[in-house]
Amino acid sequence: MKFVDLGLAETLLRSLQAEGYQTATPVQVAAIPPILAGRDVLACAQTGTGKTAAFALPTLQRLGTTAPPAGVRGRKIRVLVLSPTRELARQICESFKTYGRHTSQRSTVVYGGVSQGPQVAALRNGVDILIATPGRLVDLMQQKHIDLTHVQVVILDEADQMLDMGFAPDLNRIMQRVPEQRQTLLFSATMPGEIRKLADTWLTDAAEVRVAPVATTAERIDQSVLFVDEGQKLTLLMHWLRKTDWTRTLVFARTKHRADKIAKSLLKSGIEADAIHANKSQAARQRALARFKSAKPPVLVATDIAARGLDIDAVSHVINFDLPMEPGSYVHRIGRTGRAGASGVAISFCAGPERSQLRAIERLTRKNLAVGEHSVGPLPALPEGVSSTLDTRDHRGPRPNGARKHSSGKPAQGRGRHDGRPGGPKAGGSGKRRGKRTANGAKSRFDAPRSTGQPASGDSTGQGPAAAGQRRRKRHRPARTASAFAGQTGL
Repeated sequence: MKFVDLGLAETLLRSLQAEGYQTATPVQVAAIPPILAGRDVLACAQTGTGKTAAFALPTLQRLGTTAPPAGVRGRKIRVLVLSPTRELARQICESFKTYGRHTSQRSTVVYGGVSQGPQVAALRNGVDILIATPGRLVDLMQQKHIDLTHVQVVILDEADQMLDMGFAPDLNRIMQRVPEQRQTLLFSATMPGEIRKLADTWLTDAAEVRVAPVATTAERIDQSVLFVDEGQKLTLLMHWLRKTDWTRTLVFARTKHRADKIAKSLLKSGIEADAIHANKSQAARQRALARFKSAKPPVLVATDIAARGLDIDAVSHVINFDLPMEPGSYVHRIGRTGRAGASGVAISFCAGPERSQLRAIERLTRKNLAVGEHSVGPLPALPEGVSSTLDTRDHRGPRPNGARKHSSGKPAQGRGRHDGRPGGPKAGGSGKRRGKRTANGAKSRFDAPRSTGQPASGDSTGQGPAAAGQRRRKRHRPARTASAFAGQTGL
């Protein structure tokens, strides 16, 4: 179906035409009409199907035809879009600006990991559409920089990922601040039970949109698996990159440490590569993405932070250097290729300990991956200075009783309560408290005698601190909330 047949305004059709979009995707065909009618929508669609345009286009049109609340001066936040990651939030904001270039609506984005100063300045200038990550939004709400009392539309994109990242408490705080009379749109790539519960709580008489079975993969992606020893994964990756005609290749690693090591090893071997993960600064992440989108892109090595929502054109290959622990992440990872009707290739490296993860992926997707072969003959040796060992910690089991070891292999003395026993001795100590000597020769108040009748240092009553009722109290350490976690990680 063409966009012109969906009842969209002429200003939006002009923007779509400028971008070269004429035909709507299935999720857009199913979601745009009920959103234009003002209904709540619960949508489940696989990644890469055009979910952003499915909610951005009708929302822009409704803003243009719906008057702001009576008696309100200036621009107020009327649309709130929540996203799990900085990159996806920026991408959604760019989409709203692109589709709304011929409208008067103003949008901005707020996320953690950067200074809030420019974001607060943009908010003070007035915006109609706010795209935000939950952690930064809650922080700015607590500082009274954001007022949600005029919100008319709330959109939750990649809702399942926000729950996986622990944002449920922040989402509840945010939803309590928006008016009850609103339109709520919930978009998700999967539909677990938790999403159903949220939909029952936040949505009213929602139109349900589902364009493909849950956890299905795009038909145009050629999927295969290569069985390889853990120690040969890096060799196989370098060999594959040199022997394969690729344009943009995205490599997924299990941990941030491994992603950095893979990227550095590729650079040492003469292959341009960048790494992107949550520990990178926002500036570094943006530089890596900009290079990956350029005409001569490097290999981009990423953790699952890049598995959701990043819309990068012409990704020819996705390589799962490590199979994901959660089988659902496999669907999102390979969804970075084969987007918008294009074809793509997804290759998974599987070591012996990962066989169970492979079986879980095949059960979820209801598809047996084709077993590929190493391109030609035996694998070559790694270049000088490149180690095949990326992170030995990944495959070590936990040590019994929490014991730690020196580099020599001998058990280390426990320290404090970390040696497996409550109140254990410090390294090299006898287990007794050591206090400083006071002026009268006694130890500090921890060991001061209680029955001598002599006043302890600093105690003029003739009684020790214990008798005086002075007790040492534990410092209260507040529980870490999702917003605190988001602020620390910059999500």
